[in-house]
Amino acid sequence: MVRPSRESPLRQVTAEASLLGGAGYAVLLQIAHPSVARGVGDHSTFATRPFARLIGTLYYVYGTVYGTDAERERLHAIVRAMHKKVTGPGYRALDDDLLLWVAATLCHQGARLYGMTMGGLDDEEYAAYVREAAVLGTALGLSEEAWPAGPAEFDAYWAEQTARLKIGDEAREITRQLFHPQQPLLRILMPLQQLLTTGLLSPEMREAFGLPWSDRRQRVFDAVVATTRTVYPRLPRSVRTLPATLCLRSMRRNGGWVRPRRRGRGSGRVASGQPAAAGPAGA
Repeated sequence: MVRPSRESPLRQVTAEASLLGGAGYAVLLQIAHPSVARGVGDHSTFATRPFARLIGTLYYVYGTVYGTDAERERLHAIVRAMHKKVTGPGYRALDDDLLLWVAATLCHQGARLYGMTMGGLDDEEYAAYVREAAVLGTALGLSEEAWPAGPAEFDAYWAEQTARLKIGDEAREITRQLFHPQQPLLRILMPLQQLLTTGLLSPEMREAFGLPWSDRRQRVFDAVVATTRTVYPRLPRSVRTLPATLCLRSMRRNGGWVRPRRRGRGSGRVASGQPAAAGPAGA
């Protein structure tokens, strides 16, 4: 398994808070695959607990990229055990094709948002980024041979797979739930997330998801992106990586990610002798 080094482009990209602006985009790309949409519809609780589901995904991504070997081992064992239960007619969460697609959406989303807000990676860095991003799938059992060998192979896979996507009623219902959360705070934030998500999608996918768009929305989207690209890179790195830092601290307080439970003496804490991994600010 390829492990990201301290200087790796994967660590550099993943640390940036700007990637969270593409969270909805990654979700919609994933559920555009009919088997993923069925699995989410049958097993996921994000319609009622969207923030908890987001934190779970961030634990997995940040823990995989920045965690110690011990933290990764524990985290990946928990996620694999959870995904073993996600099976049904026409889908199995740990099948190679689904693991590959979900990992590819995270790789694509990270590179695209980083490019839009930070200027992107050069060719050598992008090649290393694609190679290292394999860990997002291989950590859960994807064979290393199944991951594209380099940028050309990844782009070819991406073009072929996106051309085959079939966005159905399940995906549209999940999208409706995503953009109409029950929690008041998320309802306040959702218009911006919906704007960013819809703006990042291709016109064909917007139409298939039933998401409205217009020249006015495009101008607002372009203005948000332009402002972010001007302001965001000038922020201190410690500010830009704060969500990743806080997520890692939370994960470590919970012993490498255990399911939420009532806190008590010694509940879910990392053993005192466990070494601390470098966080994103030190990547």
